[in-house]
Amino acid sequence: MKKPYNPADDGAQMSFDGRMSYSDYLGLDAILNAHHTFSDAHDESLFIIQHQTSELWMKLAIHEVSAARKLLLHGETRPAFKMLARVARIFEQLNNAWDVLRTMTPSDYTTFRDALGQSSGFQSWQYRLIEFMVGNRNIAMLKPHEHRPDILEKLAAELAQPSLYDVALGALNNAGFTLPEEVLSRDLSQAYQPHEAVQAAWVKVYQDPTTHWELYELAEKLVDFEDYFRRWRFNHVTTVERVIGFKRGTGGTSGTAYLKRMLSVEIFPELWHLRTEL
Repeated sequence: MKKPYNPADDGAQMSFDGRMSYSDYLGLDAILNAHHTFSDAHDESLFIIQHQTSELWMKLAIHEVSAARKLLLHGETRPAFKMLARVARIFEQLNNAWDVLRTMTPSDYTTFRDALGQSSGFQSWQYRLIEFMVGNRNIAMLKPHEHRPDILEKLAAELAQPSLYDVALGALNNAGFTLPEEVLSRDLSQAYQPHEAVQAAWVKVYQDPTTHWELYELAEKLVDFEDYFRRWRFNHVTTVERVIGFKRGTGGTSGTAYLKRMLSVEIFPELWHLRTEL
């Protein structure tokens, strides 16, 4: 009889007494033990794990956007491209996750929906931070986090610094496309408002990409991210409508109606509108 394969024969480490193991390195005990259901419903595990893993991906997105923004501020455009491309792929992963959640039917969801209380994805501070970081800013969205001073401080601190798009516009200005002072010195805590001069500058970049290649590639990296981000929003709307129809959300929002309004939000408006002029 053939002897069973033993990985140790090939040098695989089999003893971990006092040594770093896979579980140790990843902190798997804390991660796996963070999953607690509040009902006996079978599909509640799917619902919780879907949202927990999404929060982990968002944590990585925050890490990458923060690093990319810092590089852009220091004029290191090319190293930032890889990070921005990675953020787009992160949102591709988040998009794929909706396909799993959509296997849950309305009947499945009703078996544990009451257990959610007033909790809702609307209250995700990491999602809100990502929106603030890339440029979609709304001071009113600080309110749901006032019960957590530590989180409120993080979100408020983000509103005090330039968004990713602000930094991109700074790079555009520094490259010789002089932008109006009202754009460069705007109130950072407020939502960005499209400006004709900004669109005109981006149009020039797109009309001569060979000359302005780094700005051209930066613009396309931003569009690529927003493309995946829009798909994520659309998939969110579709999933919610498929599962709860037009009921109000557990967090008190209008549910599908609220999410559909968010589909019209543009993060990098001029980068989309300029295409009509080319």
